[in-house]
Amino acid sequence: MKNNLFTLEGKVAVVTGGKQGIGKVVASYLADAGADIAIMDLSDSTDVANEIAAEYGVKATAYTVDVTNAEQVAQVMSQAAADLGTLDLLFNNAGICLHKEALECTPSEWSKIIDVNLNGVFYVAQAFSRYLVANNKGGSIVNTASMSGTIVNIPQAQASYNASKAAVIHLTKSLAVELAPQGIRMNSISPGYIRTEMTDTVRQDWQDAWVDMIPFKRMGTPEELAGAVIYLLSDASTYTSGADLIIDGCFTTV
Repeated sequence: MKNNLFTLEGKVAVVTGGKQGIGKVVASYLADAGADIAIMDLSDSTDVANEIAAEYGVKATAYTVDVTNAEQVAQVMSQAAADLGTLDLLFNNAGICLHKEALECTPSEWSKIIDVNLNGVFYVAQAFSRYLVANNKGGSIVNTASMSGTIVNIPQAQASYNASKAAVIHLTKSLAVELAPQGIRMNSISPGYIRTEMTDTVRQDWQDAWVDMIPFKRMGTPEELAGAVIYLLSDASTYTSGADLIIDGCFTTV
């Protein structure tokens, strides 16, 4: 058992936002740890699922879903369970960001950020947990929050994103307590600045400012988040729930 403390063999893991970036990379690490994978994304992710299946020798399926549509989320979750035989783990990762000053942010822009980043996380966690409870199973969920839920980023303005991620952290804690009697653990990770397709599109002077403020003097990589997710999903963390793990190169420490 000690040699296999972090194994995910025999488990099925759902990954939302798995088409690219953090979701895609972490999904591959979960597969490397032995899990079968259900990729869920707003875009078709069949290519990602096929790559994972071929490289790691696990089952991998892809589902197109809008996480803001609770009914659609429930249907896709049921389909994934039917296709893969069961569900055990969830990396609840789908999210978007808006860099816009609060006084210029329109109601529709605000609502979209909250809808995807908060409501979407809730709908996915709810549908996944309902499946576990209906099948008398325990399980583990990791939500992707952000250091932006703890601090206010500069120089960019992103109040909508910061608020949504702060809400994810507290939602995680609230659901962890509520679902503990059902044997469902829920934690979150709060990444700092991570080099992905999303951050690569941000204006260069902001990127330079971020790196200058990070004690590590570089952005992190999605690969550097995978170990934390595996820990929180695996039996290595059976007494850990309601925690938020900040992974930011010391950014929020100084």
